[in-house]
Amino acid sequence: MAKKKQIELTIEEKLQNALVPKEEQPYKIPNNWCWVRLGNITQIKGGKRIPKGTSLLKENTGYKYIRVTDMKNGTVLNDDIHYISKDIYNKISNYTISKNDIYITCAGTIGRVGIIPVEFDGANLTENADKIIIKHINKNLLVKVLSSYIVQKQIQEVITTGCQPKLAIKKIEQLKIPLPPINEQQRIVERIESLFVKLDRAKELIENTLAQFEQNKMAILHKAFTGELTAKWRKEKGILKDTWKSMALENCGTWSGGGTPSMSCGDYWENGNIPWITSKDMKNIYIEKTQKYITEKGVECSSAKYIDKPAILFVTRSGILRRIFPVCMVKIPFTVNQDLKVLVPSKMVCLEYLYWICIYKSNKILGTCMKSGTTVESISTDKLKKFKITVPTIEEQQEIVNILDKLLAKYNKIKNLEQQLEKIELLKKAILAKAFRGELGTNNPDEESAENLLKEILAEK
Repeated sequence: MAKKKQIELTIEEKLQNALVPKEEQPYKIPNNWCWVRLGNITQIKGGKRIPKGTSLLKENTGYKYIRVTDMKNGTVLNDDIHYISKDIYNKISNYTISKNDIYITCAGTIGRVGIIPVEFDGANLTENADKIIIKHINKNLLVKVLSSYIVQKQIQEVITTGCQPKLAIKKIEQLKIPLPPINEQQRIVERIESLFVKLDRAKELIENTLAQFEQNKMAILHKAFTGELTAKWRKEKGILKDTWKSMALENCGTWSGGGTPSMSCGDYWENGNIPWITSKDMKNIYIEKTQKYITEKGVECSSAKYIDKPAILFVTRSGILRRIFPVCMVKIPFTVNQDLKVLVPSKMVCLEYLYWICIYKSNKILGTCMKSGTTVESISTDKLKKFKITVPTIEEQQEIVNILDKLLAKYNKIKNLEQQLEKIELLKKAILAKAFRGELGTNNPDEESAENLLKEILAEK
């Protein structure tokens, strides 16, 4: 049976199909802008995994393969690029990306967007990212609008869940974006970049200050745990350095683990008053409040132990372990989830001393106690317990803590700087939100409508 001949739509009909109906528009934009779906103004194509049984290469074969881990900060980083052989390239040569395209990650880490630097023109693209092919639209503007809250929110709403979250091409094509006239696009980009340059300069200064603080702090801690800070104190007390002993963490106190209540216990969060600590709460030296509070029944229905003594907390399972080893102190009654371990110090070990020496040794702990071959970064509890620290007398421990309190007191305001970094990121999001509402003061209402630009794009599709 012969196929029915497809009816060719007029440009006006295509335009009406491409425009987002008024009742579906997220918010009001300038009159000469228009809401469109991404798939109506671009082409979106997927990447390709390398054939089963083959591997990526570190040596330069001339055939670059871009992974999601290379896609950061709106670009592609060049510090750990992998390659494929010529044979593999010949098999997947249709799945390359151009310097004129935009990438968007679609599996695992979802929603990152960015441009392709010229040195990656023609590189092969991972199956965990798609390429957005554009014409007649400012590339930098599209990256910025796709990075804005209004689009990222849409992305989060359409991600499919499962073993690995995914963002389908059909869902990307349906993303609603505000389209300004072509000249306005360039003005918006220039305005955003001008504001971002100032914010990035402030961010760099803050990060440099934080890095200097961290360097100074570690120098002070080095002196503390090599005995240099208390050398004068020992001399005055007539105490020798040989009073310092090597001790495994398992012998420093009582250990316990965490857990999550069974679903059969009913509502164990409502009206809860016992802090239930997770890795998300491990942000300060002392934990005084948490995101969740559990009921007594909830504690009874979990494998977590109720702790009513001052304790040290260690994160033993979390993606954050890629970068740091989180350690905190708690002095209020609490319980923890299964990703944390609790150490209640014995009478012979000062809580604050234990905290600071674990901070000082954190990189070494990561280097010697991390599990290998696991999908989620985790610390071996057995190795952590066997990890050794130097411990002087309880009196000298307290003296070290007293000195550290004085030396590090001037750095207590460092948290304010960290909060400033968070504010800078919020400011960037606010700038993008204003930009794509037409509120940056760059719009010229007398310019021809973006609908004319849309017609030009549709005529070539």
